[in-house]
Amino acid sequence: MNTSSPVFSKNDNLKFFRTLNSRVNNYFKENNIDKTGNWKLHLKTVVMFTIFLTPYFILLSMQMPIWAYLLLNIVIGIGMAGVGMNVMHDGNHGAYSSKSWVNKLMGGSIYILAGNVYNWQVQHNVLHHTYTNILGHDEDLEAGRIMRFTKEAKWYSFHRFQQYYSVFLYGLLTFNWSITTDFLQMKRYLKRNLSYGEFKKPVVRWTTLIITKIIYFSIWLVIPMVMGITWYKVVLGFLVMHYTAGVILSVVFQLAHVVEETENPIPDDNGEIENTWAIHQLFTTANFAPKNWLINYYTGGLNHQIEHHIFPNISHIHYDKIGEIVKQTAKECQLPYYEFTTTREAIKSHFRHLKELGRKPQLA
Repeated sequence: MNTSSPVFSKNDNLKFFRTLNSRVNNYFKENNIDKTGNWKLHLKTVVMFTIFLTPYFILLSMQMPIWAYLLLNIVIGIGMAGVGMNVMHDGNHGAYSSKSWVNKLMGGSIYILAGNVYNWQVQHNVLHHTYTNILGHDEDLEAGRIMRFTKEAKWYSFHRFQQYYSVFLYGLLTFNWSITTDFLQMKRYLKRNLSYGEFKKPVVRWTTLIITKIIYFSIWLVIPMVMGITWYKVVLGFLVMHYTAGVILSVVFQLAHVVEETENPIPDDNGEIENTWAIHQLFTTANFAPKNWLINYYTGGLNHQIEHHIFPNISHIHYDKIGEIVKQTAKECQLPYYEFTTTREAIKSHFRHLKELGRKPQLA
């Protein structure tokens, strides 16, 4: 990870963001609505937590065959991803509510999803949203040697098969959060003095991490065993839950940033990116299935990644409305607006892209 941060161009002759920001602000003003969540988001919060936690209490309260136990853990994984995309995500962006304590509460739901607020905010809010798709700065492009997400990343012979084995690795996302990623990230971020908002002492960060991990594993591993569930069923169910959530969350991210259309801009010799930050988001981000009600509802609007990246502090429940404003403004400025009409199209593009990136560079 490069620690010398690139700088975005300040030359916006198109006045893209100024025009777009004015139009979006007018939309909220004219319709007399807040940019944060409303009753729709509050109701969705209840729905997602119900999907997430109800199966957990069911499996604690009754004996069942292993197939039923694992099926319930799949449902928990679906709910886990749903809470992450709809509740935790808006909360940690300060978009869930106009009240900061509500945002902190909802953002804190990440602790029962295997993650850590501090790490997530630095990786996502600071690094990913600022340096989107810039190799060496956006950690969401970092997967060690095993995956090659950009043409600039080093190629290894096994990358020829990454379009096949990638989905198996995607399922490990949240499992890795729970056991290794959070500890490695915290060490790295504290060393670089990175923070989002209030900077707290390292001892506070480490204490919070350790205590919340103990609580997390107690909820998902210790309590089920204490309640009489056989240890191997608990461990297997834990893995199934994480694998389900990991695949969902990983794929949603990949369809927004690692597809054929999106770019991976490289800073020039002076460390400057060619475009302004807002225009940079258009070149590095894609939407998918914007008219699909179920995808819109379940992914927390993360299929409207263009709108989310330009306006991360606006709740996702507004993305379908402001999406037309963003699209029209980009068209007027003759800027790209990458959009797949269906999820299937986006998935095909992602795996075609992985296949192309997996080819030996001399042959690609």
